[in-house]
This record gives sequence, structure tokens and C-alpha cells, in this order.
Amino acid sequence: MLYFFESFALDIERRELRRGDNLLAVEPQVFDVLAFLIRNRDRVVSKDDLIAAIWDGRIVLDVTLDSRVNAARRAIGDSGKEQRLIKTLPRKGIRFVAAVREQQSPGETTSASIPAELPAFTLPDRPSIAVLPFTNMSGEPEQEYFADGIVEDLITALAHFRWLFVIARNSTFTYKSQAVDVARVGRELGVRYVVEGSVRRHANRVRITVQLIEAEKATHVWAQRFDRPVEDIFALQDEITDAIAGALEPEISASERDRARRKQPEHLGAWELYQRGMWHVLQHNREHFIEAQTFFRRASEIDPNFAAPHAGLAIVNFHQFARMWTNDPGDIAKEMLKEASIAVELDPNDSLSRVALGLAYIQHHRMSHATAEHEVALTLNPSSAFARWGFGQVLVRTDRFDEALEQCDAALRLSPRDPRTWQYFLLRASAFYQLRRYEEAAKWAREATRHPTADVLWPCIYLAGASAHLNRMNDAAGAIEEIRRTRPNATVTSLLAWPNMRIRSQATLDHIVEGLRKAALPE
Repeated sequence: MLYFFESFALDIERRELRRGDNLLAVEPQVFDVLAFLIRNRDRVVSKDDLIAAIWDGRIVLDVTLDSRVNAARRAIGDSGKEQRLIKTLPRKGIRFVAAVREQQSPGETTSASIPAELPAFTLPDRPSIAVLPFTNMSGEPEQEYFADGIVEDLITALAHFRWLFVIARNSTFTYKSQAVDVARVGRELGVRYVVEGSVRRHANRVRITVQLIEAEKATHVWAQRFDRPVEDIFALQDEITDAIAGALEPEISASERDRARRKQPEHLGAWELYQRGMWHVLQHNREHFIEAQTFFRRASEIDPNFAAPHAGLAIVNFHQFARMWTNDPGDIAKEMLKEASIAVELDPNDSLSRVALGLAYIQHHRMSHATAEHEVALTLNPSSAFARWGFGQVLVRTDRFDEALEQCDAALRLSPRDPRTWQYFLLRASAFYQLRRYEEAAKWAREATRHPTADVLWPCIYLAGASAHLNRMNDAAGAIEEIRRTRPNATVTSLLAWPNMRIRSQATLDHIVEGLRKAALPE
């Protein structure tokens, strides 16, 4: 194995350390220390780890150990004071922090072995992304670990999205401390998107700036700044990672949907057909749902092993069922369970497929199964705002309203610009209404109705009921009028007869009906 870092190359098989064309003299134990630190660069190495690896656990004085580590630093031009490449963490251990590129194939280790530009890779069919090391703007070496930790965790979080091809850390960190051309990075790593960022810490606050760039054209897709107080540094790292991953997912999806829409339908592959279908789903009306089904079915015909189109079909059926946009609710529920089950069978580790199956179980009144599927979905991808919304659907229908609000809040934190935002608002309105917090229920129901793609049926049901309980009868009447505009035959009796209503507990159902009667929806 060859390891390249900065201008150095470490050849494990030949036990050679070179800088450019020059072979450097290194004592055997010093070479072993350096090799061990590089191989374990993804973690902090303790003194006991080094003693066990280099001295086979024999008793070694601290002065001896320190001398070998310092010799390793000198060999690669890293002073004990600067610690640019080998970092000592007081009371914890040592870590090799430079960006490293690995090479499996043997050969002469000269400066010519480190290419000025790597060969270009062909882009994969599905979206691909590389997260470059974030720039430490603080001027404090100890902040380097915080910046690197966020990038490493972000790479892991993005890898949970099964449709996204994510470049591993070992490849992206070879660009550390370099002024990079994102178009070149895209060619060298074979990715469509590149994430860049910077970290600046001042006093007890940290500011992180992140940019999503389409590599080929070097155009910005999205950028955001995160300002947070520094209290628990590890909790902060987790929070920032979740926030960035949650924000990136819908932005990449939106970019992919736009790309698919710009292509002629006859030139679309399975992934693009799926994205075209998702664009129609997010318009949230009957005609678009029918179009979405067409694209999902074509995608599954082209790629029978692709799970996402089956999940998409199940999600369309869920919305049709919930909004009374079908004359055969029983058939829709069966079809939903069938498609969601196929999706999970094709890819049991896909969070979206698990959410689809969980939603299908809701429509079949199998709440324990629905809960289990959503818990699995969140384990597979804790950064998925959609999975948290789906779990909220289960929680609302099992009268766990406070927990539903927690999931809804998490979804909104993860994806504040999500095209499904109005559904998150609706979930909030539903939970607040059942908790008899009518001011908040009316507020969030009204917010949901303002979204350009919202279906107003359920937002107006909660807005009418909450307004009536608050004795705001003009607001209640306006909401009832809107319900009747979009569902001319809506009455208390017709709503009670719909299977989607009977999924709820009797207490919840009685409370909804009470509000509608107070708001004067016809019987």
C-alpha cells in the first residue's frame, strides 16, 4: 500500500519514505510509528495503542515513545509546536490529520506517481456528490478537528440517502488545504455536485457556511449559513450535521427534478423518470398524481430492481386515499400495500421504502406495524425530514400528539425549504387541535393553506374547527366555504363515511366532528 500526503509518499511494502524523488532516512521504529498513525488516521491513537502495535505491549518509557513520535514529525517536516500533520490531543492521544490518498498498485514511488490531475470518471446514472474538507477560518489549529468532524459526519449522513452516490472521505480529503476548481473536482471524482464550506469560531459562537455547487457548470445550487452557540461541542457537531444533511437532500432532489423536466421524455432513464414523477407528486393535485403514476410505472419497467418508483406509487396512493380522490378506497389501500411491500423487498435498507410501507400500514389500521416501519426508516436515515413527517402521521393517529409535534419540529429543522412544508404545518395543526390548543392549531392550519401547492381540505377542516372553538365564526365560515369549494359534496356525514376518518380513535373523531358542526358544515 502507498500513502501520499502533501509532497510525501510512504511505501509500506518497501518500507520507504520519499519526498518527491528523494528517499528519506527513517529509523525502523519511527517508520512503524508513522505508518501506524497514517493507517489509523480516522481516530485518535492512544499511547497504549502505539505501545501495543510497535513494541508488542512491552514496557516503554514515555520519553522513548515521545522521541519516536517527534522523530516521525521531523521526518515529514512537522514541528512539535506547529503540529500540522501529527496532532497531539492532551490526555487523549495522537492523530495524523493530513489529507491522505491511498494507492493499491505497486510501483516506483516518485514525484511522478502523484498526478497533477486525476483522470475523469463517467458520471453515474444517479446524483453523485463530494463533500470537500471545510476551511478552518478561526486561525486555531484545534478547530481543525471540529471542521473535519462535521465533514466526516456529513458524508456519513448523506450516505444514508440510498439514491445518492457519495464519495468517501479518503478521496475528498486529498483536496484539503488546496485551492480547488470544483469543475476539476467533479471530473476527477466523477460527481455532479460538490459541497464546500468554512468554519469560523469566535468566543462562544461558531459560524458554518455551506455551499452546494453543480460541478460541471460551477454554478451555485444552494448556500446557507449556520450560527450556533458553543456549549456541548459534540452535540453541536451532531446538530449542524443533521441540519446540513437535511437541507441538502431536498435541494439536490429539486435540482434533479429540474434536470429531468428539461429532458425530452423519450430520453429519460429510470432515475430521471422517477424524479419526473416526484415533481408531479409535489404539485399535489389529482391530475399531477395521475401523471406521477405514469412516470413511476415507466421507471420500474426500465429498471425492475429500482425500489424508489414503487415507493412513489405507494405514496401517491396514500395522498389519494387521504384526500378522497378515489372512488375505490379499498382498492387504493391494497395497491398501496402491494407497491410499498415490493419497494421494501427490493431494498430493505431504503428509508423512503420503509416510510411508504409504514404509511400503507396506517391505511390498513395496522398501527403497530406502521410504527415499527417508521422507526426502521429513521434508523436508516435520521436526517430524512420525510421520514419524520411519516412517523408523525402514525403518532397523530395513535393519539401521541406531543410526540407527533416533536417529529414535526425535527422535520422543519431538517428541511425548512422543503416543498412538502405545508404538510408539516398541517401535521402541527392536527396535533395542536387534538391537544385543544386552538390558537396554535388555527395558526398552523392557516399557514398550510397559504402554500401554493397545498390541498386545503384538511387544513380547512382544522382551521374551521379551531376557529369555531375560539368563537371566530367568520373565520370558521370562510374555512367551511373553502372546503365546499374544493369538495362541493362535503358534509359531516360524507366525511364520517370516508375510510380515512375511521383510522383515528373515536375520541379524536368525535373532536373533529364537534368542531365541524360548530363551524356549521352541513350534516
